[in-house]
Amino acid sequence: MRISHTLAAVLSLFLAITPLPAQESPDNQTEQSATQSEADPALESPRATMMSFLQAMNDIKDAPNTSNFQRATNTLDLPSSLPLESRRSAARELYAVLNRIGMVSETQLPAQSDAERFRYYPQPDIVAHATFSAKYPGYVIALTRDTQGNWRFSRNTMDSIHEFYIATEDEAARAGVELDKTLIERIRSAVPRSLKGSTNLGLEHWQWIGIFIVILAGIILDRIARTILRVIWHRIEQRAADTPDQQSDTDTLDKAVRPFGLLAASGVWFLALTIGLLPPTPTIVLLVAVKVIWITGLVWGGFKITDLVAEWLATQAGKTETKFDDLLIPLIKRTAKVFITAVGLIYLASAFSIEILPLLTGLGIGGLAVAFAAKDTIENFFGSVAVILDRPFEIGDWIYVNDVEGTVEDLGFRSTRIRTFYNSLVTVPNATLVRAKVDNYGRRRYRRFKTMINVTYDTPPERIEAFCAGIREIIKLHPYTRKDYYHVWLNAFGAHSLDVLVYMFFECPDWSIELREKHRFMLDVIRLADRMGVEFAFPTQTLHVAQLDPTAEHNPADIPDANVERRAVLEGRKLARELTQDQPWKTERPGPVSFAEEFDSEWEARGDSAG
Repeated sequence: MRISHTLAAVLSLFLAITPLPAQESPDNQTEQSATQSEADPALESPRATMMSFLQAMNDIKDAPNTSNFQRATNTLDLPSSLPLESRRSAARELYAVLNRIGMVSETQLPAQSDAERFRYYPQPDIVAHATFSAKYPGYVIALTRDTQGNWRFSRNTMDSIHEFYIATEDEAARAGVELDKTLIERIRSAVPRSLKGSTNLGLEHWQWIGIFIVILAGIILDRIARTILRVIWHRIEQRAADTPDQQSDTDTLDKAVRPFGLLAASGVWFLALTIGLLPPTPTIVLLVAVKVIWITGLVWGGFKITDLVAEWLATQAGKTETKFDDLLIPLIKRTAKVFITAVGLIYLASAFSIEILPLLTGLGIGGLAVAFAAKDTIENFFGSVAVILDRPFEIGDWIYVNDVEGTVEDLGFRSTRIRTFYNSLVTVPNATLVRAKVDNYGRRRYRRFKTMINVTYDTPPERIEAFCAGIREIIKLHPYTRKDYYHVWLNAFGAHSLDVLVYMFFECPDWSIELREKHRFMLDVIRLADRMGVEFAFPTQTLHVAQLDPTAEHNPADIPDANVERRAVLEGRKLARELTQDQPWKTERPGPVSFAEEFDSEWEARGDSAG
């Protein structure tokens, strides 16, 4: 161990002047002994604290590890929020000041019973040259005892140690060993002397310049990080896009990469504070601000990543036939954001040195009141879980619940949003969905279509037979119709028409396709009636005049032969095939209904080419 002779004199001083306790009552003696029993042996007296500090700092010269620094900083009364590097810097500055002060000889030591003077250092009558206090007035190193009986260098001492260190930097070291310089010490030693010396707020000129440089570096790194992420994103999009020039909106992309630039800038500022650029007091204040900025960027960036992942998952879910994943992805997205927010709040509380455990304990004590206040919220949350597990509907389903009819648009933690056919948005609590009767039209495999086709009374029976057979053939040929069950028959004698019943089903995934296919079917029925000469009836009034000539002859209709019905059916089927043979859905099953401009332009192009 390399301890100089002068440092040995310092140690002998503190070993020689242990304070003697004054005469106290038995109760006070018992209380003091209890306090002393709880104290750390390395900190049980001012002499022990000084000895522990000097011993640890000398060991750091040979082994600058965390354990030795922990021993040294344990003797200092420093805020727990102070970064480790700043704590180390404070210990090194205190050690340097003690080395510069030094001691003269044991003959000038105070009386052994002078306990109060023992706690303060340096003392004018024992310091070298006896002029130290006059040269540096106002500076003092003091040790104080806490409630456990541990002696440490006081908070006031550590708050002013940086200024003490700067004031004595021209003094030659009279004791101790010389420690290797840290990064911030090497930077300070390279700074011109004109930039040194304390200014306002206890900072030196070079530190103000350093603050400006660090802030500027953070802003520059922010811009660089945004630019790099923007370029990377453009390249990914160009590889994934159908056309090379397809790119995202610039404003949207700038908002997406902004939190990551903020994270990069706060990282630079945090690094500058942890290496000891500033004294302990401003470091603590600015460190809280930087942590708040960093946590804000972290939560913000987590939201953006969650949005990107959810968007990708939604794209993949759109490729599947089931809609359960469409229902689940928005809920997972919200859950992830709530989790990220909770983590951010926990880190934010730690940045402000707020104890989480007592807060949670307080919530546990008032948990009953909170549970009663949030009863509906909790009920709706479990209702959403029940809806997900039971799956009575999915996103996009047409449902009817509690006099509300519309399309399911969104499922949240508390409620489900239904877009009505009036385009209004109805919010239904999830707890209501658990108890209510939900009629899901979207789960229908088949969509019934029933109508009466009214034809005129003068239509021949054979023509009606052929017309019904042609409608049946159209049902068989159309791509979205149910082929195993349908009815097309002459069903009633109406007041003004012969009524043909058309009872059939469409096998469609949604209402839009149902409307489109119903439209195509009815148009083909109209074309078939036109080709066959079948006229549709409408309410009319006809005046018939009775024949007055009793001798007028009645010409009854011909009796149909055995093959007339068969010929009519074949004729109707033939006409139906001719009507549909050139339709595009004969070769390719139509897809979902599209409202995009590409759909319209495609049909316009077909119309132009056909013309």
